[in-house]
Amino acid sequence: MSSLMTEHAVVIAGSGPTGMMLATERAQLSDVENLYVYSSKGSEKIPLRSVSSVVTEMTTERIRRQEHFRTIGVHAFPVPGVLPSEVLQKAMPQLTAFGKTILPGYRMEIGGERAKQKSGFTNLAEVLAISLLGIYGALLLQFGNAVKPLLVLAATPYGVAGALVCLAVMGSPFGFMAFLGIASLIGVIVSHVIVLFDFIEEMHEKGGPFEQAIRDAGIERLRPVLITVAATILALFPLASHGGPLWKPLCYAQIGGLAVATFITLLLVPVFYSIAVMDLRIVKWETVRRAVKQEGADDLDTSTAPVVE
Repeated sequence: MSSLMTEHAVVIAGSGPTGMMLATERAQLSDVENLYVYSSKGSEKIPLRSVSSVVTEMTTERIRRQEHFRTIGVHAFPVPGVLPSEVLQKAMPQLTAFGKTILPGYRMEIGGERAKQKSGFTNLAEVLAISLLGIYGALLLQFGNAVKPLLVLAATPYGVAGALVCLAVMGSPFGFMAFLGIASLIGVIVSHVIVLFDFIEEMHEKGGPFEQAIRDAGIERLRPVLITVAATILALFPLASHGGPLWKPLCYAQIGGLAVATFITLLLVPVFYSIAVMDLRIVKWETVRRAVKQEGADDLDTSTAPVVE
């Protein structure tokens, strides 16, 4: 705490606790030493002169500016094991109330980890959008259809919802690491859906019936998808339990998102595919007719499943 005077400044030096004075309490320099402050180890008051000393010396004052505006900074550092976002979340109601009492011409801005988090979210959102466009382009080249990539990506919103629900249930804050976990979760979900779609496309190339392809895809790809998801979730539990506040949001986002997206992939994605083929008819499915020679008959039976075009 310093008080600027005409020719010199008064600096209170010391490593102990300090106090704040009202304007009426600093009428004289001698009043500074007579102040009582609270001890950091208890609730009793102690004289300020017992933990500090008043020294008169020459100093150069400066006006702090940030982005060309005069600025007064208030800094705080959380204790080990506590995230800055957790501290800020509890302090936001008081900070919001204080911001409403600021006089016209002044404004309050929150910097530090909050500002870095917003900047990181913006950059990560841009990277995520570019990644989704890249995934869509790759799927478009693979399937040769503009609708099928959208069916592959249909499970990602449910995975994101599952991640947010898991974070809320576990009481973990939604920070940069949680956002990073959700961004990486989308790639994992897409890979699982491609495993299912790849089997359907193989059946399509062979000319198999659509209903059988959808049914067999869910049965044949059930085990590899469940084994992969179970192995990933079990591997994330130790890191979520003992990884500290840094890794917990990422792990919980991955666990919740994978758990929900797996069931969505195996249940709703085939339903979406069926709607696109049989109801909306925006995806064509052609069944190859097979000729089967009947014993004792010269004609051929060409009855097969109906062709969906």
